[in-house]
Amino acid sequence: MTAETRRFRSLFISDVHLGMRGCQAERLLDFLKHHEAQTIYLVGDIVDGWALRSSWYWPQAHNDVVQKLLRKARAGATIVYLPGNHDEFLRDYYGTHFGGIDVREQAIHEGPDGRRYLVLHGDFFDFVVTQARWLALLGDKAYDIAIVVNRMFNAVRRRLGFPYWSLSQWAKSKVKNAVNFIGDYERTLAGEAARFHVDGVICGHIHSPVIRDMNGIGYLNCGDWVESCTAIAEHHDGRFELITWTAEREPRREVPVPVQAIQAA
Repeated sequence: MTAETRRFRSLFISDVHLGMRGCQAERLLDFLKHHEAQTIYLVGDIVDGWALRSSWYWPQAHNDVVQKLLRKARAGATIVYLPGNHDEFLRDYYGTHFGGIDVREQAIHEGPDGRRYLVLHGDFFDFVVTQARWLALLGDKAYDIAIVVNRMFNAVRRRLGFPYWSLSQWAKSKVKNAVNFIGDYERTLAGEAARFHVDGVICGHIHSPVIRDMNGIGYLNCGDWVESCTAIAEHHDGRFELITWTAEREPRREVPVPVQAIQAA
């Protein structure tokens, strides 16, 4: 049994990390097969240049994701690529158009209800990335190790009949500094949206998917395709939905968070 194709006005995908061993490209490819949209925003860190510089890793599934996106562009979808820190090499190409994909620093997305959203990756608001790059690179290596350990742990859990469990998400929820960082990041991005006089911000970077109201400003984080396997979808009436696409779907179907509308002031 396969899921029916769902059609949206827009899809927002971030932090795929193609080229990283922890990337769950097969799940993203499956997601793209069952979701269509007029506009697709690639909200940064789609390709992991940091990982590729360290050790080349590019299996067929990673190439298939690229080809799938290019086919969607050829079929008429508008695709906007907003590079992040891991695919910063594309920041030299702002304003260019290749293979049906527009490369931009940031975008203003206007919904059918007239609400406007600032769309950007978000790494420019991360002090570690902008001011202590060596620490960001060290943290990236530690994250890679945590993903490997987590995969091994979850392989045992699956054999015992238990669902997927995320080490990094657990750590983020328990470690005070991580919780404070996420909270500060969300407030900073919401503040940037207010500075642009828009109704909300759609971003990525911190791998923490969520849709919430921040004092009248909509904060939407796409999550990632290393652990959470999430994307944000915009319905044709302007509502937003956070979709989780995991291997635990039996039979194959998405397990979405209930549809949420951003009620901006």
